[in-house]
Amino acid sequence: MNSRNSQEVSTQASDALLTLQARKQQFVRDAIWDAAIDLFAEKGFDETTVDDIARAAGVSRRSFFRYFASKNDLMAHAMLSYGTILTSAIDSCPPDHTLREILRSTVLQVVQVSAAHPRTPKIMAILAEHPGAQAAEMSRLPEVQNQVADAFSRRCRMCGEDELAAHLLAGLTLQVAGVAVRWWFEHGRSDISRTVDDVLAKLGHLLCADQIPGTRRSPASTAAPRPRK
Repeated sequence: MNSRNSQEVSTQASDALLTLQARKQQFVRDAIWDAAIDLFAEKGFDETTVDDIARAAGVSRRSFFRYFASKNDLMAHAMLSYGTILTSAIDSCPPDHTLREILRSTVLQVVQVSAAHPRTPKIMAILAEHPGAQAAEMSRLPEVQNQVADAFSRRCRMCGEDELAAHLLAGLTLQVAGVAVRWWFEHGRSDISRTVDDVLAKLGHLLCADQIPGTRRSPASTAAPRPRK
């Protein structure tokens, strides 16, 4: 075997080892996360300790802190994963998609992922019942919103839009996706795409000036009627 072939084999072995290690780390991280969510749902967020989580996940306290800085950091992990899914969905949209189409496609993808996750009902209940859990998750929202805005910025440049449009789309995407998941969860609908379309349709309806409470009508509509001749 020449030196070039030997180097290629060594590189492949190293890549395989890194992949195996990454998969093992993800397995442990998921085990800790799943155990934590089950405990938060059963005992409450504030009442559950790091030791409780480590014991339920079958890892040491030291292993817990190798993956998460604290219980709050663990709860915020969901928001970071959410951001990754959103940016991937934006980047995967076809180049000829309009910004409106990208918004719908991105929201639909992330809502479908959330709806399919077996622990989503527990997570929704935890966030609704425990302000501490909600605050922990939302602590990473600005970071995620900037991440999503960066992804939209790349698409906005292709469509001739500016950074303001990218940040507006990022905030809108996060809010619409959140509302769609909650609406689907609370109303028990099976067709998630219909829920997304209903939310977007309602948003479009409300953004019409005449539909927003307190919004002034155009001068033409508010002018005094002309006297009849």
